[in-house]
Amino acid sequence: MPLRLEDYALLGDTRTAALVGYDGSVDWLCLPRFDSEACFAALLGRPEHGRWLLAPRDRARPLARRYRGDSAVLETEYAGPEGRARVIDCMPVDGDHPSVVRVVEGLEGRVRMRSLMRLCFDYGNTPAWLRPEGRRLRAYAGPDVVVLDSGADFTVGNGDCTADFSVDAGEKVGFRLAWRGLRHGEPERPDTAGLVRTVAATERWWREWAGHCTYSGEYREAVVRSLITLKALSYSPSGGIVAAPTTSLPEQLGGVRNWDYRYCWLRDATFTLMALLGSGYEREAVAWRDWLLRALAGDPRRMQIMYGIEGERMLPETELDWLPGYEHSRPVRIGNAASGQLQLDVHGELMDALHQARVRGVPPDPDAWRVQSVLMDFLESHWRDPDNGIWEVRGPRRDFTHSKVMAWVAADRAVKAVERFGLEGPADRWRRLRQEIFREVCAYGYDADRATFTQYYGSAELDASLLLIPSVGFLPANDPRMRGTVAAIERELLRDGLVQRYTMGSRTDAVDGLPAGEAAFLPCTFWLADNYILQGRVREGRELFERLLDLRNDLGLLSEEYDTGHRRLVGNFPQALSHIPLIDTAQNLAGGLGPSRFRSGGEGP
Repeated sequence: MPLRLEDYALLGDTRTAALVGYDGSVDWLCLPRFDSEACFAALLGRPEHGRWLLAPRDRARPLARRYRGDSAVLETEYAGPEGRARVIDCMPVDGDHPSVVRVVEGLEGRVRMRSLMRLCFDYGNTPAWLRPEGRRLRAYAGPDVVVLDSGADFTVGNGDCTADFSVDAGEKVGFRLAWRGLRHGEPERPDTAGLVRTVAATERWWREWAGHCTYSGEYREAVVRSLITLKALSYSPSGGIVAAPTTSLPEQLGGVRNWDYRYCWLRDATFTLMALLGSGYEREAVAWRDWLLRALAGDPRRMQIMYGIEGERMLPETELDWLPGYEHSRPVRIGNAASGQLQLDVHGELMDALHQARVRGVPPDPDAWRVQSVLMDFLESHWRDPDNGIWEVRGPRRDFTHSKVMAWVAADRAVKAVERFGLEGPADRWRRLRQEIFREVCAYGYDADRATFTQYYGSAELDASLLLIPSVGFLPANDPRMRGTVAAIERELLRDGLVQRYTMGSRTDAVDGLPAGEAAFLPCTFWLADNYILQGRVREGRELFERLLDLRNDLGLLSEEYDTGHRRLVGNFPQALSHIPLIDTAQNLAGGLGPSRFRSGGEGP
């Protein structure tokens, strides 16, 4: 049986990431990038699909684990029958070769340890050709080359590399697994002392980065951990930020809603910019803004809803039939066919992201307004088109209410660009467009009999994306229509106090093209807390926020969803879109001009 998602920690170097379990096993690692083929894929299969176990030979359960302060350096302490030891894990941020460093340190008595590694490339489909040379092991599979440097003697057999050794109190033994690639130079051989210095330098780098956080409220620990997680999910060469470092972790255990999230969604742009700028990270926000503009280069009218980490457009979806899936949740997918969908809301998100960057004082980019003007030309002709919506449904396209609201946001931000920043454009025409969209949404996306906005025009279904209406400035949170919508969502979408994305019932497959059934969606629950705060129900907002904090694992990490029946995290892990609203809601609770009020126009219409 695989570990629960709560049992995993994230290691990252701002280029790729690894998941290491409570048992000391690295069960997921893609090298050299987030979207590269995994060489450790046991997370979605079995140990033979690749992993690296480093733990006491007697399989002693760890006493405790923690990140070292405000860093992404992990330490796990074990107690055996003869002593205690800790394993320190990290991925160095500054280096030519993406790598995982693991150092075993004896604390008391003597502990017998084992390092057991099986490298299997192509997501567990291609066993590595292993070539040992003393305490260095090279592993090959086509263009993939990784090098293991071991502080202990090892043996190779049946595809495994095994090192059995002991550590006494005060003794340290280090290991490093580094990606080389066929055309890259051989990494230098480190000794254990050098790896200990690497760990210290990595910890120092993260602490210095986290020290720039300007948030000083009562939830600072949770906010900083979420910011570190976002940074670990960033791809520093391009500035892109992936939605998650994993693929195909199920939204329902044993279900088919298993997607590849190792890409950059335009929809997340505004959320990410607001979280970074509101926390003191302008450089990262500028890099994200610049990534957006590069991704749209060429013809912005052909904008996709997601791109690869360097702006790649082709993201074909494939199923890996040799992997049984996490807890037998199949299919396992790589790539994402949703990249070819029409989702009108991303136009509003992009227009809003660039607007918020200007309002926050991010240095202007001369190409940004040109891109926005082209997008507005497209939207004026297509805003009435049915689309696939925020949830990327694979059923028929519809007139989703949230999509139309975000088309209104695009027109609104275009008008404000002319009015507030003196940019050139047909403001009168955009004002008329803004008003036309507003009237249509209120006429066709609102059910007066039930006093609620609905998922799409003329439907009876609800959708938690409607909770974003006040945050984008379409209507105030205390407008009777929004109060009615919140009340309807409380009645129909709350499950054990957490919010589902949309109505799940007999007609679900007709809407999204998939069998019904998924867990509660954590970002939507943060959005409900934001509505409580905006409505003046601050105590309820705080209580809901703190319940969400309690769902984090012991290291402060959240996945996409939470299964209230099984009482466990599900979905890709960790999930940027869960950590971003955590930051926002914490800042909204601090009072004053929080992100929701700021984004909605609280900075001054």
